[in-house]
Amino acid sequence: MASSSGGRRMPPGDSPASAGGRRILRTQTAGNLGESIFDSEVVPSSLVEIAPILRVANEVEASNPRVAYLCRFYAFEKAHRLDPTSSGRGVRQFKTALLQRLERENDPTLKGRVKQSDAREMQSFYQHYYKKYIQALQNAADKADRAQLTKAYQTAAVLFEVLKAVNVSQKIEVDQAILETHNQVEEKKKLYLPYNILPLDPDSANQAIMRYPEIQAAFHALRNTRGLPWPKEHDKKPDDDLLGWLQAMFGFQKDNVSNQREHLILLLANVHIRQIPKPDQQPKLDDRALDTVMKKLFKNYKRWCKYLGRKSSLWLPTIQQEVQQRKLLYMGLYLLIWGEMAFELYGMLAGNVSPMTGENVKPAYGGEEEAFLKKVVTPIYKVIEKEAERSRTIKSKHSHWRNYDDLNEYFWSRDCFRLGWPMRADADFFKTPNDVPSHLVNGEDRPTGNGNWMGKVNFVEIRSFWHIFRSFDRMWSFLILSLQAMIIIAWNGGTPSDIFDAGVFKQVLSIFITAAILKLGQAILDIILSWKARRNMSLPVKLRYILKLLTAAAWVVILPVTYAYTWENPTGLARTIKSWLGDGQNQPSLYILAIVIYLAPNMLSATLFLFPVLRRALERSNLKVITFMMWWSQVLIRCKLLQPRLFVGRGMHEGAFSLFKYTMFWVLLLATKLIVSFYVEEIKPLVQPTRDIMKEPIRTFQWHEFFPHANNNIGVVIALWAPIILVYFMDTQIWYAIFSTLIGGIYGACRRLGEIRTLGMLRSRFASLPKAFNQCLIPSDANKRRGFRAAFSTKPSKTPEDTKEEEKIAARFAQIWNLIITSFREEDLIDNREKDLLLVPYCKDRDMEIIQWPPFLLASKIPIALDMAADSGGKDRDLKKRMKSDLYFTYAIKECYASLKNIIYALVIGPRERDVIQKIFKVVDDHIAEDTLIKELNMSSLPILNKKFVELLELLLKNNKEDQGQVIILFQDMLEVVTRDIMDEQLSGLLESVHGGNYRRHEGITPLDQQDQLFTRAIDFPVKESQAWIEKIKRLHLLLTVKESAMDVPTNLDARRRISFFANSLFMVMPSAPKVRHMLPFSVLTPYYKEDVLFSSQALEEQNEDGVSILFYLQKIYPDEWKNFLERVHCKNEEELRETEQLEEELRLWAS
Repeated sequence: MASSSGGRRMPPGDSPASAGGRRILRTQTAGNLGESIFDSEVVPSSLVEIAPILRVANEVEASNPRVAYLCRFYAFEKAHRLDPTSSGRGVRQFKTALLQRLERENDPTLKGRVKQSDAREMQSFYQHYYKKYIQALQNAADKADRAQLTKAYQTAAVLFEVLKAVNVSQKIEVDQAILETHNQVEEKKKLYLPYNILPLDPDSANQAIMRYPEIQAAFHALRNTRGLPWPKEHDKKPDDDLLGWLQAMFGFQKDNVSNQREHLILLLANVHIRQIPKPDQQPKLDDRALDTVMKKLFKNYKRWCKYLGRKSSLWLPTIQQEVQQRKLLYMGLYLLIWGEMAFELYGMLAGNVSPMTGENVKPAYGGEEEAFLKKVVTPIYKVIEKEAERSRTIKSKHSHWRNYDDLNEYFWSRDCFRLGWPMRADADFFKTPNDVPSHLVNGEDRPTGNGNWMGKVNFVEIRSFWHIFRSFDRMWSFLILSLQAMIIIAWNGGTPSDIFDAGVFKQVLSIFITAAILKLGQAILDIILSWKARRNMSLPVKLRYILKLLTAAAWVVILPVTYAYTWENPTGLARTIKSWLGDGQNQPSLYILAIVIYLAPNMLSATLFLFPVLRRALERSNLKVITFMMWWSQVLIRCKLLQPRLFVGRGMHEGAFSLFKYTMFWVLLLATKLIVSFYVEEIKPLVQPTRDIMKEPIRTFQWHEFFPHANNNIGVVIALWAPIILVYFMDTQIWYAIFSTLIGGIYGACRRLGEIRTLGMLRSRFASLPKAFNQCLIPSDANKRRGFRAAFSTKPSKTPEDTKEEEKIAARFAQIWNLIITSFREEDLIDNREKDLLLVPYCKDRDMEIIQWPPFLLASKIPIALDMAADSGGKDRDLKKRMKSDLYFTYAIKECYASLKNIIYALVIGPRERDVIQKIFKVVDDHIAEDTLIKELNMSSLPILNKKFVELLELLLKNNKEDQGQVIILFQDMLEVVTRDIMDEQLSGLLESVHGGNYRRHEGITPLDQQDQLFTRAIDFPVKESQAWIEKIKRLHLLLTVKESAMDVPTNLDARRRISFFANSLFMVMPSAPKVRHMLPFSVLTPYYKEDVLFSSQALEEQNEDGVSILFYLQKIYPDEWKNFLERVHCKNEEELRETEQLEEELRLWAS
C-alpha cells in the first residue's frame, strides 16, 4: 500500500527541524483542549478535512496500533489528493512528518496484527468498536452520556471510511452485515450533532434539560409547520421545524440555523417561565412571552423604519391560529440575519403572484445550500476586504478609502435601498477604488453618479493643527470672552461691582460682538475641515453649513452696528460705523434686542440641558416639524447637546444628575481659575503698571520702532501682557489636574474605590470579604447600603439564625475563592505550598462550630501561642491581650484545639482509652469555661506535646500500615506528657488506672497474649482516607509547623495584583445581582479562528541575533513561574521535560 500513495520524499533540507516544530491554530484546537495532540494531527488549514481521521487514529491507537496506522496512512493519501503539489502553507512539512511516522510504525504494527490482512483487521475492529461503544451506550440509554455516544458515532463513521478504502486497495468486498451497521451509524450520525446547550435531536427527549416545561413549550411551538409551502425538491422529515423551513426556502447555513434554533428556544423559554412560573403547566407557549420576545427583537427595526419614513415589512394574518406561527417565522428570520426578506416571506405565505413572471412569489436568493452566505454576505464582505486592504497597503489619504463607519452608516441610512432586492451588482456600494480610474478616486475631483466609487459618507479625517480649536471651541470661546470682560472691569475700577455702572456694563456687552466673530471663525473652520466630504453630504447637511456661515456673518455685521448706536459720543470703530450709517438717536434697547435674539438658540440649549428627558424625546422624534426645529437649531448654534440626525446613537445622553455633577465640576473649576486670574496673578495686578507704561511719552530711539506712529508704549505693553495671556490660557490644565485629583479622591471614597490596595489590607479585611461577596454577587431582595452609609451603618446584635447565615455566606465565598486560587496554581503563579496556605477547606467539619479561614491568615499564630503559653509562668495577661488584638490569633487557637479533638476521637476506638481521652478533654474544657487554663495547668511542657502531635500528623499523611506501632507509641507519649507534666495534680485519680494500678495485679509472668497496654489495640490505623480527612490533616499540619509569617504569600506580583483587585471590587458600587430566572438568556459566542495560540518547540528554542531564545527569555523574566511549573509537572530541570511528548507539550503550553 505504501507504494501506491503517490507521495514523494522531501529533500533533507526541507524537512522540519523537529517533530515539535509546528504551530497550533485555534481552529485546530477547538474541541481538543486537554487531549493529547500528536504532531501529525496539527494539520494545515488547507487539509482540515483529514483532522477527524487523525483524531480517530489517536483515539484507537492504545487498543489497536495497526488500525491507527491504517487511519494515518489513509489520511496521508487523502492529503495528497487534496493538495498533490503541496502548494499550501505548511503542507509539504506536514506530509513529510506524517510519512516519516508511517515508515517508523509500519513494521511494529504489522507484527502486532491479529488477522491475516489489513482488511480483515479493519472489519474485525469495526465490529468490535460498534458492539463495545455504540451498542453498550444504546442499551444503557438512561445512564449513557450523550456526548460519548455522539463521539462514538463520529468515530465509527471515520473507521468505516478507512475500512472501505483498505478493502478497495486489497480488492475485498465489505461484508453485508458491516454495510447494514454502517447505514445505521450514518442515520444516527445525522441526528447526533454537536450542540451548545440544548440537544434537539429526536433521541434526546429524555435529557434532563429537555424535560423542562418551558423548553418543551418553545420546542413544540417551533415544530408547528402546518400550512407552509415547502419546496418541491425538499425531503420533509418528521423533526422539521420553522427554522428548517426558512433554511430550505432561503438557503441559510446549516450551523447558523442550528445555533439560532437553540437561541430562539432559550429566549422564548426564559420569558415563558417568568410569565408562568408554575412548573405543572402544560407545555404550551404563552402568547405574552411570544409578544415580549418579538417586541424586544423588532423594537430597533421598527424605530429604524419610522426614522426613514418607511413601513415595516411585518404583517400578521387575520386568522388567529396562524398568528403565533407567523411571529415565530419573523423572529427566526430576524435572528438568521435576513431582515429585508420579511417582505418576501409575507408574499410567499400569502400566496402573492409576481407581476413579472405571473408565478407565486419566490425568494430572490434561495434554492441552494448556503445561498445567503454566497450571494449576500460574501459580496458585502469582499467590499470591506478590499477597502481594508487598500488602507493597509496603499499610502492614500483618509478620503480615498472607506472604513467600517462609512459602510455601517450606509446601511442605517436611506441610501441602502438603492442596492435593490435582489442586490444590483452595479450599485455604487460595490464599487471599489480598484474599479474606478485613479483620477476619479479623489473625493474632491470625481463626478457624482452611480457608476463611480461611493466614497466617504459623513466624516473625512483631516489632520490639522486647527482641530485643537475646533474640538475645544467652547472652551476657547469662554476663555476669550472672560478675558475681555475681566480686562474691561479691571480697567474701569477693578471690582466686580463696577459692572453695575452703565458705562462699564455697555463695554462688557461688547463681548457678544467678539462671540459673533468667533462663531464666524468656527463656521469657516467647519467648512474647511469638512470640505473633502462634500461630495457625499446630503443636501440638508450642505445647506446647514452654508446657512451657519451666512448667519454667523450676518451677526458679525448686526451686533457691531447696533452696539454703535448705544453710545452718545462713540470713539474709535464705533464712531466710524455710526458715521457710515448716519447719526441717529441713542437706542441702547436695539442692541439689547439683538443680543436677546442672538442668544435665543443658546436659551433653547440651556432649556434642553435642564430637562434631558425633553431633549431625548426631541432627538428621537420623527415628526417633520420637530426635525426641522432641531436642524435649524444646529444652523444657529454649534450645540453639543443637539446631536446630528443619525439613527445610531440618537437620544443617548447622560442622566440629569450626571450632567449636574459634570456641570458643577466645571463651574467650580472655572470660577476658581477666573477669580485667581483676576485678583492674584494675571489681570488686575497688571492694569496699573499698564496705565503707567502707557502714560510715559515715547522718546526718539536710534533703533527701528515697530510702532512708529503710536502715542503710547504699545510694544512694551504687548511684551508685558503676552506671557500673561499665554499662562491664562494654559493654566486651565493645571486647575483641571488639581480639581480632578480632589474630586476624584472624594468620589473614590464615596464609591469605596481602593478599599483594599495591598495584601496587608487584604488580611485585615478578609473577614468582611464573604459578606461583601454575598451582597454583590448573590441575588437578594434586601436593600443594600452603599458608600458612606455602608461605612457608618450600625450593626444589630447577632442571633443564632445570624450565625448560621454567616456560615452559609462563608461557604459560598469559599467556593469562589478556592476556584481563584486553583486557577492561580494552574497558571503557575503560585506553588503547592502557597496553594495550601491560600485555600479554604472545601468540606466543613460539622463537629467544628467555627469558621475556617485560609492558613495564610493563621500562619505562625500557633507557634507564637505555644511559646507565650510555655513562658507565661501561670500568667495569661499577655496571651489574652494578644488574642483580643488579633482575631486571627484566636481563630487559629480555637481551630487547632477543635481539630486536635476531632482527629484523636476519630483515631481512638477502644472504650477504655476513649474514656481516658474524654476525661482529659473534659478537664481542659472546664478550665476554658472558667478562664483558668493557663493558671491551673503546667504549660511549660506544651511544646513537647506539640512536637509529638506533629510527628503523629506526619504519619497520618503517609498512612502506611507499617507505622502503626509508632503511632501507638506516640499516643502513649502524648498521654504521659499530659498526665505527668501538664495535668499532674488535676488527674491524680486517673494516673493509677492509666498506668495499670487497678488492673490484674498477680505474681509471676503474664503471658504475652494477655499483655494489655493502653492504645495497643485501640487505634484505627491506617485510616480510610477521604478528601475531607486529607484536607484536615494537611491544614492542621500547616498551622502547627509554619513558623514564619505568611505576609509574602503569594510572592508572585501578578497573583497579588489579581487577588487585591478581586477583593477591592467586592466593595465597589455595582448593580445588584439578579436571580437566575430574571437573567437574560445566554447566547452563542463566536470564536476567533486562525490565531496562533501555541508556540512550537522550534520557535521556543530558536535563538535571535543575541543568542537568546524565547524559552530562555521567559525563564529569566518569570523565574518564579518557571519554578512553579517544574514543581507542577514533577520535574527538576528542563532536560527532564524533553523526555516525553506530554511533558514537552506542557512546556509549550506554559510558554504560550
